Amino acid sequence: MNHFEEPTDDDIEYVSKTQLKKEAEDLKKLGLALLDLTPGQFAKIPLDDELTEALTLAAKINRKKEGFRRQIQYIGKLLRKADVAPIELALNKLRSAHQEDVNKFHQLEVWRDKLIQEGDTEIQAFLNEYPEGDRQKLRHLVRTANKENSQNKPPAAARELFKYLRSLSESK
Repeated sequence: MNHFEEPTDDDIEYVSKTQLKKEAEDLKKLGLALLDLTPGQFAKIPLDDELTEALTLAAKINRKKEGFRRQIQYIGKLLRKADVAPIELALNKLRSAHQEDVNKFHQLEVWRDKLIQEGDTEIQAFLNEYPEGDRQKLRHLVRTANKENSQNKPPAAARELFKYLRSLSESK
């Protein structure tokens, strides 16, 4: 089709009003998600100057005020003009990195609990996975954690064991 021909019905893409509203709502949610980022995370998102300025202003407004709602509407409008694919990609990378950290944390908790419950057999399994670990230190922390547990004392050794496991996992 050249520029002088009338568009045919096949060339025009119809979008329902409901679909347009849903897309606008999704962009406002994206704007709110951007506001929830820490300054360090926010710096990693590829935003143009106008959008950055609008988000910075929105962060200063009380979320219960009408001005905040209007600012979010404005951010949604700016996002409709922008290419949101790189923004969403960067936001998803940040979220997946956070999820990886949470998973590592839970895995270390599982290791700690296994070590405390099963003792030397689990210490060997742990050292197979983390060979730079110190067997003596692990055994001492596990014994102390079991002793504290049996005497209904606060789990200071269990916390210390977790810190040691975390330091080993970070050095791996």
